[in-house]
Amino acid sequence: MSLNHLLSNKLTEVETRYQELEDRLADPKVLADNEAYQKVAKDHADLRQLVDTFREHRRLEAELAENRELAKDPDPEMAEMAKAEVEAACTRLPQLEHELQLLLLPKDPNDDKNVLLEIRAGTGGEEAALFAAELLRMYLRYAELKRWKTEIMSSSESANGGFKEVIAMISGQGAYSQLKYESGVHRVQRVPVTESQGRIHTSAVTVAVLPEADEVEVDIRPEDLRVDFYRSTGAGGQHVNTTDSAVRLTHLPSGVVVTCQDERSQHKNRAKAMKVLASRLLDAKIQAQQAAEAASRKSQVGSGDRSERIRTYNYPQGRVSDHRIGLTLYKLEYIMEGDLSELIPPLISHFQAEALKASGA
Repeated sequence: MSLNHLLSNKLTEVETRYQELEDRLADPKVLADNEAYQKVAKDHADLRQLVDTFREHRRLEAELAENRELAKDPDPEMAEMAKAEVEAACTRLPQLEHELQLLLLPKDPNDDKNVLLEIRAGTGGEEAALFAAELLRMYLRYAELKRWKTEIMSSSESANGGFKEVIAMISGQGAYSQLKYESGVHRVQRVPVTESQGRIHTSAVTVAVLPEADEVEVDIRPEDLRVDFYRSTGAGGQHVNTTDSAVRLTHLPSGVVVTCQDERSQHKNRAKAMKVLASRLLDAKIQAQQAAEAASRKSQVGSGDRSERIRTYNYPQGRVSDHRIGLTLYKLEYIMEGDLSELIPPLISHFQAEALKASGA
């Protein structure tokens, strides 16, 4: 039941570091420097769950040794109670060890960030555009249930009220950690409203989940940027197309182009477009790092490859299937209303398990 030597040593080091941080939080010099205090407090909070779990494991190990002795007690009642405690500890200790291994995995530095959600209609024409709008609604409803804030950054509508492309900002605690495995191709199977013969069609929509970039992470030099202003087109044009309020940003070194025309103000459109551009550049950087790591270790965990078909939504059967984890749920109606409670946690658990395998833990 004891932790292996390497894991125990690592956890002891973390506990020592945690104690040092706790001492620093009481240091008058740190208390007087707000910036230093905030950093120490954050580092301390980041380690709290790991240290608390380690201490619970250690306490339970001590109790287990004590109860094993008590189980030999000549008093049958005392021995029976001790045996029950031994059994409970033998069940709980492996669970705690697994939790410790997960907590020791390198934390994704983007997990606490806000998200830029990009949804694009793929194969299937107007039907794909309509499903893109339904996926957007699903994610916005999920964000609402999580009490996160949402804002449409950019959109390009289709003829029947769908979206050729739409980008939304989702802001809230842990947004990226919950949504990052949604990147990929989402396939829908159903009879389109335009289909007179009642035949089932298959369409596809691509979802990309990007962490919001901090200014320090992506340096966009003015000389690397071409800015074009033009008149907005499409839905809502009556109000916005009287002036050149739409903005197109071209990042010359990478060739990334971002357009934004949803706001009436040129300044607001430019600010939104800059946020989208920064997040796309950060995402490209992350993808390049992951590709380099994958090449060096011959496997990639949780890559979020956008060419990968990750999920199928089958309307005739009311079924949603996630192909990465072999999960099928006959709860399409609830899922499209934003109830992702049976989809997202199993995905997180799966990719954590893959990361554990890759780390050799």
